[in-house]
Amino acid sequence: MHILRTWEDSDKPLFEQLMARSHFGPRIDRKVQGIIDDVESRGDEAVASYAARFDDAWLAPHEFRVKKEELARAKREAGKELVSALREVERNLMLYHRRQKPTDWHIDAGSGSTVGERWLPLKRVGVYVPGGVAPLVSTVLMGVVPAKVAGVKEIVVSSPPSRNSRVDSHILAACAMLGVKEVYGIGGAQAIAAMALGTETVPKVDKIVGPGGAYVTMAKKLLYGRVGIDMVAGPSEILVLADDSAEPAFVAADLVSQAEHGTGREVCILATDSAPLAEKVQAEVESLVSPGGEAFGRKEGILSSIVIVITRNQAEAVEFANDFAAEHVEVMVRKASSVARRITNAGAVFVGRYSPVPLGDFYAGPNHVLPTGGAARFLSGLSVMDFMRRVSVISYTKESLRKALPAVEKMAEVEGLKGHAEAVRIRFNRDKK
Repeated sequence: MHILRTWEDSDKPLFEQLMARSHFGPRIDRKVQGIIDDVESRGDEAVASYAARFDDAWLAPHEFRVKKEELARAKREAGKELVSALREVERNLMLYHRRQKPTDWHIDAGSGSTVGERWLPLKRVGVYVPGGVAPLVSTVLMGVVPAKVAGVKEIVVSSPPSRNSRVDSHILAACAMLGVKEVYGIGGAQAIAAMALGTETVPKVDKIVGPGGAYVTMAKKLLYGRVGIDMVAGPSEILVLADDSAEPAFVAADLVSQAEHGTGREVCILATDSAPLAEKVQAEVESLVSPGGEAFGRKEGILSSIVIVITRNQAEAVEFANDFAAEHVEVMVRKASSVARRITNAGAVFVGRYSPVPLGDFYAGPNHVLPTGGAARFLSGLSVMDFMRRVSVISYTKESLRKALPAVEKMAEVEGLKGHAEAVRIRFNRDKK
C-alpha cells in the first residue's frame, strides 16, 4: 500500500506511474494475433486445441454449444434465492435501460425538406462472460438485458468451461432465465476470434461486448473493425473521494472489494484531504487482510493495488479524481451530492456512504461494463445504444433541392469534386431538354 502526497516532489514519479496505468505489451499482442490467425485458418479445430491448452477442456466442435437440455436443467436446479436475486436485478436493469432507449425523429428543414434519424437494433451480438475462478453471473444480465431492450434478435453468450468441460451452472441458469438459447462453452481469445470471424459451428456476430482478461481484451482490440466492440477495458478501478466525515471501515471495505478481483493490476485509490482519515483507512485495510480478516489469503495482491493520495484540500482531490478518470468514483464527503456534481470524468459515480460500488456491480440498474484506464474522459458505460445503429434519413423535394443547389455547387468547386455538383445539377438540366 502506497501513500502519496500531492505536494511532495519525491512522489511525482509515482504519481506519473499511477496516472499512466499499465498497458498491454507487444508480447501479448503477438500471442493473441497468433491465436486469431490460427482460428481464422483452422476454425473449430483451433478453438478446440486452445480450449484444451488453456482451460483443460477437451471438447469436440459439436460440444461447443451448450445443449438446450443443459440450459433447462440449470434453470430448474438454480436455488430459489438465486432465482429471486436474478429476477430482482433483471427488473432494475430493465427499468434503467428502457429509459435509455432512443426514438426515431425527424425535423422540417424548410422548403419541403426533412432530415432525421432511425434507430435500428443490431441483428446478432455476442456477450462474453468471464468464468473459471470467478464466474461473473452478473455480466450475463449486464450484456443481455440492454441487447433485449434494443431489440436484438440473436443474442449469443460465450463463457469459458471449467475443468469438467462445462460452463458454470449459475451462468447457464441466468442465460436460461433471460431466454438466451445460444450459449457456447468456449473462452479466451479463441472465443472472441470465433465470434468475430465465424467457424464451422460458431456463426459470426456483428458486435462483441463484455469484460475479460488480458487475452480477451487484446483480441477485441485486434479484431475491432472486423467486428464491433463495446470498449477496450482493463482491470477494475475505484477512486474513493473522502473527507474526515467518512467512515474509515466503509472506505477500506470498498477499496478491498475492487482489489479482490485478483489480477494484481487493479487500481484502488483513496483521495482525501484528511491525513487522520488516511491513517485510519490504512489500519482498517490491514485488519481486513490480516489472519481472520475478510480478505485474508489475498493480502499481497490487495495491498499492492491500494494507493492513498493525500491532497492539500478537497478541491485538489476533486481535480485529481477528474484527471484520473476512474471506472468507479465513490463520493463520501459532507454535501456529497454537491461534490459529486463536480466529478466530470468517471464511468459511474456513487454518491454518499450508503452507495458502495457493489450496488453498481450487481443490482442498481446502470451497467457495470464501464471504461477503465482513463477512458472515462471520452467513453461511457455499456448502454442500449451500443446494441443499435443510427441511420440518418434525408428527404428533399425538387424545390428544396433547387434551393440547395448554389451551396452544393460551391462546396463541390472548393473540394474539386465536379461530379458531386453534376449529380445535383443534372436533375434540373434534364428539365430544359
